[in-house]
Amino acid sequence: MTTVLGFYGTNMDAGGKRRWDRWRPTLSLFQHPDRVVDRLELLVGPSWRRKAQSLIHDIERISPETEICVVDFPLDDPWDFQEVFGALLDHAEGREPSEDEDLLVHITTGTHVAQICLFLLVEAGFLRGRLLQTGPIPRGKDVPGWDAIDLDLARYERINQRFEARQAQDADFLKRGIQTRNAAFNDMIRELELIASASRAPILLSGPTGAGKSHLAERIGALKRRKGQIRGPMVSVNCATLRGDKAMAALFGHSRGAFTGAQSREGLLRRADGGLLFLDEIGELGLDEQAVLLRAIESGRFLPLGSDVEVESDFQLIAGTNRDLRQAVSAGRFREDLLARIDLWHFELPGLAQRPEDIAPNLDYELLRHAQERGRKVAFNTEARRAFLRFAHSPEAAWRGNFRDLNGAVTRMATLSTGGRIRMEQVEAELVRLRRRWQRSAPPDLVAQLLGPDVPLDRFERVQLNEVIRVCREQPSAAAAGRVLFAESRKARKTHNDGDRLRKYLAKFELDFEGVRGG
Repeated sequence: MTTVLGFYGTNMDAGGKRRWDRWRPTLSLFQHPDRVVDRLELLVGPSWRRKAQSLIHDIERISPETEICVVDFPLDDPWDFQEVFGALLDHAEGREPSEDEDLLVHITTGTHVAQICLFLLVEAGFLRGRLLQTGPIPRGKDVPGWDAIDLDLARYERINQRFEARQAQDADFLKRGIQTRNAAFNDMIRELELIASASRAPILLSGPTGAGKSHLAERIGALKRRKGQIRGPMVSVNCATLRGDKAMAALFGHSRGAFTGAQSREGLLRRADGGLLFLDEIGELGLDEQAVLLRAIESGRFLPLGSDVEVESDFQLIAGTNRDLRQAVSAGRFREDLLARIDLWHFELPGLAQRPEDIAPNLDYELLRHAQERGRKVAFNTEARRAFLRFAHSPEAAWRGNFRDLNGAVTRMATLSTGGRIRMEQVEAELVRLRRRWQRSAPPDLVAQLLGPDVPLDRFERVQLNEVIRVCREQPSAAAAGRVLFAESRKARKTHNDGDRLRKYLAKFELDFEGVRGG
């Protein structure tokens, strides 16, 4: 059964002596010989009920099979959005459609406010139907215009193609400055783009130091601003720099006299009102700060230090960490309720060593960035580039600082180059620097730290276990560490149980991942 719901058009639907010579939107619904409207639900203001009788009479004349239901629809102000939407919502919730009803919501008549409200009610599903637009007889046709619109845009191929193209553009926008050929990382970026575009919920970015968490957070903020989701500033802070009593004041602000010499200050959360707050290394916050932060996330309200008057801040949150926060919860260093609140969307960024296919494009990107910053273009000669990439992909290259290490290496080689060319001598000198840097930063014997200096192990086993421990400490979870350690063998497996494989290996030495990770 086809039902049309719409307003009586006080001007366009009106009668008169020449009413058959002009287009009348509601009447035109019944001037299509191949379309039958079984029921018309006509919303009419009480003061227009008498004039609407002319329209009703004309409909009955040309479509006697149509059931006409006139609905009294009083409005004090038909341009008041709140009043119109509320009245239409009440009507929509009071309707009892039949199981076979095909509802068409006519949006050609009524005030612009009424048309917008009908659109919103159809989009939200309160009116389960399609939008209907009518128009005068088009040139070359003999019946009035009729366009039924289904808001399921997936059914409209050209529109859907445009949405998919825009979505790809947004993913590229989010990835700007992140050079990657890694399929898994590209999939993660596409999913992150969808979530950042559709949700205000907190996002948790985890991964080793230098993996790009801060840069990705900045791109998310830029994407949200581009889409009009935030209008306030993006405020970033590394929580590892917030220590002692000053941490609470820096985050939540403080009133005058809160401590010696204190003047009133708004704090980082208040500064992020209407915008985006990026809390990098959130696992470094103290438990007191975590408790206040949790309430601020849930209610948008918190107490500045030394004040008994709450303030408000409507911010969106991105949190970053290089720690396993679940392990921190088990150790009593992180609140479980806060983790539950920020862990709805969790993205784990791999380190540079886990994205070897991305070393070459990022090498080129760093050279381009150096040229933009210094106004001087520098490039590798063929032999030097090949030598650097051979080392960069070798097991010897630890990349403990990830992209920070790569950026530093390119900056040093480019600065020391002559004639705009990086040659073998610059590469060889840089490889010496990187080896020394990683050697100094590597613990001398991780096995001895955990099992004692006199544990009886073959040299081969000691070297292997040292590497396993190092990877475990760099990765946020056993599954992530397993993916790094078993990267080659997992390619030949149909199912991946990297975390279980790692735990079984550690158990041979009476170790577990949590104990290794916590030192």
